[in-house]
Amino acid sequence: MDSTLTSERVVDDRRLTLLALAARDGAPADVEVFTRAVYTDVRRFLASLTDAQSADDLTQETFVRVLRSLPGFAGRSSARAWLLSIARRVVIDRFRAARARPVVAELADWQAAVERCQPRDLPGSHDGVELVELLAEVPPERRRAFLLTQVLGLRYSEAAALLGCPVGTVRSRVARARHQLSASWLAAERAA
Repeated sequence: MDSTLTSERVVDDRRLTLLALAARDGAPADVEVFTRAVYTDVRRFLASLTDAQSADDLTQETFVRVLRSLPGFAGRSSARAWLLSIARRVVIDRFRAARARPVVAELADWQAAVERCQPRDLPGSHDGVELVELLAEVPPERRRAFLLTQVLGLRYSEAAALLGCPVGTVRSRVARARHQLSASWLAAERAA
């Protein structure tokens, strides 16, 4: 990111942190302003980790946890990093719960049932679909670092805190993800 975008991100992070600190006391107007200011980032982050349908439920669960934890938010980190770490834990908890409860389907042809339920003819550009497919090929640890820094615009240090690894590791993962995406995109273009 260039210095203008970085300084805008810092100002926005400070603004969100101040909104979170104001909302700690639970005044409905302050909580609403804070929630509206961060909702889109949280939902986008969750959609990048799961799928659009799951993201709606996960966003609600995230905000339930955020509102419960908000009185204890002290502003030692940015509100954005704090929120996204809660959202990440919500996703992890959802995956763990799903793994613990196997689903049994009483269908003779379960594959046909699944195919009938898949969305068809969704709006969107062909390139966007290709990019999503190419991004799915990037190893998960690289993809997460890439999405946090390049899509959500977090600083490398914030992404490192969320991912629980050194900043240098985040930089390396992002660089490798970029390289893989570029190479895959060029290969797909040549094949077309």
